[in-house]
Amino acid sequence: MTQHSPSVVVAGGAGYIGSHMVRMLRDQGWHPVVVDNLATGHGDSVVDGATFRQGDIGDAEFMGALLREFTPPCVMHFAAASLVGESMVAPAKYWRNNLVQTLTLLDTMVACGVQQFIFSSTAAVYGNPVEVPITEQHPQQPINPYGQSKLAVERALADYSQAYGLRSITLRYFNAAGAHPDGTLGERHEPETHLIPLVLQVASGRRPFISRFGSDFPTPDGSCIRDYIHVQDLCTAHLLALEKLARGAATTVYNLGNGNGHSVNEVIEAARRVTGHPIPLRDDPRRAGDPPVLVADASRARAQLGWVPQHPDIETIIAHAWQWEQRALRA
Repeated sequence: MTQHSPSVVVAGGAGYIGSHMVRMLRDQGWHPVVVDNLATGHGDSVVDGATFRQGDIGDAEFMGALLREFTPPCVMHFAAASLVGESMVAPAKYWRNNLVQTLTLLDTMVACGVQQFIFSSTAAVYGNPVEVPITEQHPQQPINPYGQSKLAVERALADYSQAYGLRSITLRYFNAAGAHPDGTLGERHEPETHLIPLVLQVASGRRPFISRFGSDFPTPDGSCIRDYIHVQDLCTAHLLALEKLARGAATTVYNLGNGNGHSVNEVIEAARRVTGHPIPLRDDPRRAGDPPVLVADASRARAQLGWVPQHPDIETIIAHAWQWEQRALRA
């Protein structure tokens, strides 16, 4: 990489998905500029070849100076609070982090002439699905403050596009999972709430059992069904979105998922096969706001971005996450 590589600002680039994105950008010849306040990110996950600046995206002076220094064509946004349960009891944190801070960032971008934005959104904007698989036209009726805050940003982006010419691509993730195939990057959430890392922490001896929250859902085996998507495939979609914006694409929205649902029971069984561990299971009550089935229709992303997931298989996703869990255990 030369010092003349074009810069991309990656907000939240020290977090789980952001750190994988930064690695991919660097490997593709970009100069990633990571902005992270390290509230949930990890400074040691920022790869060589990236520039790291610790700070808040809602600090207009800090961000203005950074945008003027690096003159990126585009900002990628991964910086958000993302725990549904926490959002129910601490909504102020979610509205402030996810909406207020982001609006300040957008205003700073407009002031600095940065006119391309890639936004990490979520299937939580749909709420309880009325049809599955879920297309981008599905009614957006979030049932928690996390989903509400993400949808509010989406609506602001549509207005900013019309009024200020700030073009954006919003990517609505389903269940991000997995780890870098070489085992050097993965999930490090505190607390961890995602099923696959929790199951693997049982397999590695860090937890005594995995909880299944509800076994009486209207699904074939009674457990929730989710659409798991490999983190590397998510990052590839962002790279394609970056290229599409560079070619002048208009503001739009894409779902990101494999279109294949896997139940909690199926994930646990797959993890037993991958790890060779029995993974004890405990039944716990359903959690409020858990829809029985969330599966994406991502045909628009396939058709318009040319996106083709490379790691759709659940065992591959789990195997890559297992490499990371074993490495984390040795650390």
